[in-house]
Amino acid sequence: MKHSLISSLVLTILLVTGAPASADESQEVMRTRIDTIHETGALTVGQDPIAAVRVISVLYERRDFQLLWNRSGMVEDLVKVISEVPNHGLDPTDYHSEAIESRLDLAAQGLTGTTSKVDLDLLLTDAFTRIAFTLHFGKLDPENLDPVWNLSREFAENSDVVDLFLLALEEGSLREFLIAVAPDIPEYRRLVTVLREHRALATAGGWPTIPEGPVLTPGDRSPRVSDLRARLEVTDGLSNTGGESDVYDEAVEEAVKRFQTRHYLDADGKVGPKTVEALNVPVETRIDQIRASLERIRWVFRDVPGEFIVADIAGFKLSLFRDRKPVWTTRIQVGKPYHATPVFKDRMTYLVLNPTWTVPPGILRKETLPAIRRDPDYLKKKNMSIIRSDGSVVDPSTVDFNGKFPYGVRQEPGPGNALGRVKFIFPNPYFVYFHDTPSKGLFGRSARAFSHGCIRTENPLDLAALLLEDKEGWNRARIDKVVDSAKMTTVTLTEPMTVFLLYWTAEVGEDGVIGFREDIYNRDVRIIDGLNAPFEFKAPSKLPAALR
Repeated sequence: MKHSLISSLVLTILLVTGAPASADESQEVMRTRIDTIHETGALTVGQDPIAAVRVISVLYERRDFQLLWNRSGMVEDLVKVISEVPNHGLDPTDYHSEAIESRLDLAAQGLTGTTSKVDLDLLLTDAFTRIAFTLHFGKLDPENLDPVWNLSREFAENSDVVDLFLLALEEGSLREFLIAVAPDIPEYRRLVTVLREHRALATAGGWPTIPEGPVLTPGDRSPRVSDLRARLEVTDGLSNTGGESDVYDEAVEEAVKRFQTRHYLDADGKVGPKTVEALNVPVETRIDQIRASLERIRWVFRDVPGEFIVADIAGFKLSLFRDRKPVWTTRIQVGKPYHATPVFKDRMTYLVLNPTWTVPPGILRKETLPAIRRDPDYLKKKNMSIIRSDGSVVDPSTVDFNGKFPYGVRQEPGPGNALGRVKFIFPNPYFVYFHDTPSKGLFGRSARAFSHGCIRTENPLDLAALLLEDKEGWNRARIDKVVDSAKMTTVTLTEPMTVFLLYWTAEVGEDGVIGFREDIYNRDVRIIDGLNAPFEFKAPSKLPAALR
């Protein structure tokens, strides 16, 4: 925002020193504005619609329609907060920045009357409310973007958001309040820092691109290496001193490997087509990925428990958090793009050692039955049984696999079972769960979207031991003994474990280094479009009683 600090101070003086008659007059004008909300359900100040009409009407009614922005420094604080929302990936114009700026300029010139003061007060209050809701819940409603979304956008039970707002206004603690409503996790704060850094890079012109050409390997000499050096100097710590500019030396190789690791590519030090493609992604696109990840975190991380599991779908990893810090991480395989793993939250309640696997109807129809028809020994090779709906086994020699097939197919426990040696169940309508897999070699791939939607975990028995360490009689030795028995065994967790299946394409590690992932399901674009669109306020589904 371009206005000067003097503008804010002048307005503050005007509001604080107004005559009593003027204050009474402003109350009547404000009462009229609030009456408009009650009569029409909407209110517009100039060209700017007021979004949080229910919150605002209750706020002013509780204060007997008095102006709220009448304490020294309040306006200045809010103006600064609005100017800083780009650090959160947001747009200041969503928070009346232009309208507030123009009215502050008029106030600085002494060109304001009672109506102008009331309208400015409403704009300031709506801007404050919009920022608070956005930082806490996100700008967008995820249910409009993902039909299987089930994470709530609700206020904490028995919360009185109006009292919280009034307390922040009365105590002049706007910045502290807004910091408190934003996600209170290190990952969010690190993304904010990296976004600021990437915006600075964009202002400075971004980074150079690498021309297409043959694969570059250590020891090569090429004019393209000079471009590669210039590119890696910007983001990956390559010094601009030492080495011949067109020689692919050891320093360049190490910087390339750092870049490849950050972008979830095979860190082989070879600059082939995929690495060149990633190098040439513009800084503006990376900024959008960070913005989308910030928005996703705002959707999710409110009032989270101290202990939970996150399956990071785009990052192909699963992490166990304790005291909101990751204490254990493993690689995972997720759904192919046409079997996309959904995003949702649930609670894990039990695990099964030596599970059976009942082939889902779609896989049965499209894959298993055609395989049985091609190979009469397929069932035996895969340790599979034909079963009736009650689970009883059918002799396959009595089944006509070319005709109607009224049965199911179950794979029995064993090392070749599609679910491996253990599965982790958090009942959900998508039939998604974590499980072991015999396809261990696929964990070595940098991109791991191979499943039909469930999540294959690389070290599942280690996870089982962590989840059962507080359950009497269970430890890793006993788990291994049960697994060796090949007997299916169900174990209930002492306490249900919260599980998040999440998706983001940018993440900052504890070392402050940003990692970018491929948007394997093409989900970022709708979030970026929504963040760039005009603000549309949609209150959380469950409002406090005071606002209903």
